[in-house]
Amino acid sequence: MMERESNQGASGTRVGTVMDSLRERIASRSLMPGARVPSIRAMTEALGVSKSTVVEAYDRLVAEGVIVARRGSGFFVSGHAPPFALADLGPRLDREVDPLWLTRQSLEAGSKVLKPGCGWVPAAWLPEDGVRRALRAVARDPQSVLADYACPAGLPALRQQLAWRLSQHGVDAPPEQIVLTDGGTHALDLVCRFLLEPGDTVLIDDPCYFNFQALLRAHRARIVSVPYTPCGPDLAAFERALIEHRPRLYVTNSAIHNPTGATLAPAVAHRLLKLAGEHDLLIVEDDIFADLEDEPAPRLAAFDGLARVVSIGSFSKTLSAAVRCGYVAARGEWIEPLIDLKLATTFGNGQLAASVVHRMLVDGTYRRHLESMRAKLADAMGETVRRLGYAGLDIWTRPRGGIFVWARLPDSLDAADVARHALADNVVFAPGNVFSASQSAAGFLRFNVSQCNRPKVYEALQRAMEASAVTGGRERKRA
Repeated sequence: MMERESNQGASGTRVGTVMDSLRERIASRSLMPGARVPSIRAMTEALGVSKSTVVEAYDRLVAEGVIVARRGSGFFVSGHAPPFALADLGPRLDREVDPLWLTRQSLEAGSKVLKPGCGWVPAAWLPEDGVRRALRAVARDPQSVLADYACPAGLPALRQQLAWRLSQHGVDAPPEQIVLTDGGTHALDLVCRFLLEPGDTVLIDDPCYFNFQALLRAHRARIVSVPYTPCGPDLAAFERALIEHRPRLYVTNSAIHNPTGATLAPAVAHRLLKLAGEHDLLIVEDDIFADLEDEPAPRLAAFDGLARVVSIGSFSKTLSAAVRCGYVAARGEWIEPLIDLKLATTFGNGQLAASVVHRMLVDGTYRRHLESMRAKLADAMGETVRRLGYAGLDIWTRPRGGIFVWARLPDSLDAADVARHALADNVVFAPGNVFSASQSAAGFLRFNVSQCNRPKVYEALQRAMEASAVTGGRERKRA
């Protein structure tokens, strides 16, 4: 059954609301070609609009070829399903502030473009010389496999090393319960393939890492967001969502939350796991920023013992984005079916990448690099927080580590508008609603402190805020 909608559609009319609702169901494959469209009466009741409004909307969709009318039978989705496009799902955003556009802009930008809104550290901060040394060492080692597939679960020596590293965070995961992947996104995709069916409900934080939303939509999941606080999810809202929506999964970061930089409090973690047990909820804990912590935060996987928590991570943010290597740690009986899915979809993971990562872990290169990187990030965090304060932004919470600061703009400025103005200065900011499924973070920006060490970032921010204040004032006068 469709949920009642009160907002008007993209056209600003009730007819547009009906049309947008139906288009979204078709785009998400909830209604496939040939499927019967809800009756006029059902749509009227679901959306709280008049019968004549639905009739006009259906007539327009027939004229556009989206649906067809069959005398005496009703309306049906016409033709073949269009190619699946993530941009057609979720809230309609301007392309300049769309999450996937933001990622593309950051990845494709030239050297003249500054990226304080991106989600990774500058390449100069990563151990490129160490990667080169590791590559040469792996190439010289006669035991290295350079031309064959990896074993199904991934390089045994690296899984052994990961088991030890996870134990340092209190997570008991022997090598037999770890599967290697090609990065963190691949790890999450594999888990979603294993645990979700189309239409399943998934809880996410609001705000959360925007690619969680994109990937879940790609799996045809129904997304429900829960407000996030400086200590973790709002537990009252979390419990209400469990009762009302009966979700299958909750996807989150426990340590160094993206985008807020917050850290899960132990009391919140214990209550969250108790609720998960009461409502048969599974949890995916993305621990990709674990190695950027100054002090270890609580891990749901440590408290839970991998009973209903799956831990995923990678080295993309700390070692190299080009050496794609991640992992899944899960309960023992899930490992074989996860490996089967991995073989069916990728036929393995990069053996060379896993060998390079293992080499850098065991020869001390990675440990020394992290010590230097944490010191740089601590300095950058202090400087970024100070400069943003001077600019009039309010820091939501002071992070205990990592690369992100979540800050509120002054004077009720709209972050998307500020980001659009900044593009003219070749500066890419990350507006808050990119991370918010409820679109309730319009006044926030996420800042990557490692990318904020140029005066031009703050100069562009100031100009963009001034320009946004002017355009915002004009719009208020017209209203």
